Amino acid sequence: MQHLLFEGDDVEALDEAVTREFSPHGLRVGRGDRAPGRFRRLHRQGLALYELGWGVPVEVAAGELPDFYNVHLPLAGEGSVRVAGREVAASCSIAGPGMTLGMSLPAGSDTLILFLPRAAVDNAVAAQTGEPPATALRFAPALADGDPAVAAWQATVRAFAQFTASPLAARSPLAAAHFEQVLVHGLVDLQPHDHLAALPAHAHPALPRAVRRAMAYCEAHVGEPVSVADMAAAARVSPRTLQDRFRADFGTTPAAYLRRVRLDRVHQDLLRIADGSASGTVAEVATRWGFTHLSRFAAYYREAYGQLPSRTADPGRAGKPESADRSADNG
Repeated sequence: MQHLLFEGDDVEALDEAVTREFSPHGLRVGRGDRAPGRFRRLHRQGLALYELGWGVPVEVAAGELPDFYNVHLPLAGEGSVRVAGREVAASCSIAGPGMTLGMSLPAGSDTLILFLPRAAVDNAVAAQTGEPPATALRFAPALADGDPAVAAWQATVRAFAQFTASPLAARSPLAAAHFEQVLVHGLVDLQPHDHLAALPAHAHPALPRAVRRAMAYCEAHVGEPVSVADMAAAARVSPRTLQDRFRADFGTTPAAYLRRVRLDRVHQDLLRIADGSASGTVAEVATRWGFTHLSRFAAYYREAYGQLPSRTADPGRAGKPESADRSADNG
């Protein structure tokens, strides 16, 4: 159900309303045309949707976002958005946990803001992989202008905004929940992020062909010595172009993507050891998938999955001191 949170000329009061719904941020009001601001909550259930117009030119600077994602979809006005300190070269942007967010907005700007709790995104990943990601997804900040899938997703957000004002939305929370699932799963499937290696092969078919060729090469040769030059040759582009493409699409590097694919293979093997369907040691599994520096591997694994690999292979180690885990991970 839609709810008007603020309307009027008091920018400080509007800022307080925005802070209550989102998180603390810095605000600087610029010179220029002024009009009444308006802040509406269109929906809040598993996720939230807002419409915000400041009415005055503003510079907004948020610190690192906590456990939620903000998707900004402009309705009017040509402003700019910065994620992690870099300007987003697209009309629609996304920032997530641990990323900074800044905006420069003109007086006539009006924006739809989709607020996604991290748990909602984690659940969408778990629906495809069987388990939630150990770390928050880091999406590429720019939703590609001109991509038909992105355009369709944006149209769905706008349709949801209209739906929230309908009598059906008020009478059917379950219908709204289905709408939410379309938005969350659609975003995870269409927008590049750093957990792609864990998703099924059908995900992200709209990525550039060079990137998909590099990804396919990683999947086919994950247990072999692979360099960025090998990936670039398979992708039929230069190493520099491949590096730039991965940064733009995933916010990561080809080498980091390959490492994530390898870590996922290790993780699956360790889970099989844990349930008794396979045997072996952590060191044997790590070496099989290309990790020869075992202490560095253990650090990568812990960063990705929130625990040392020995605890995945033997959940019974959970009550033992971590020093014993490190010994097992290195042996």
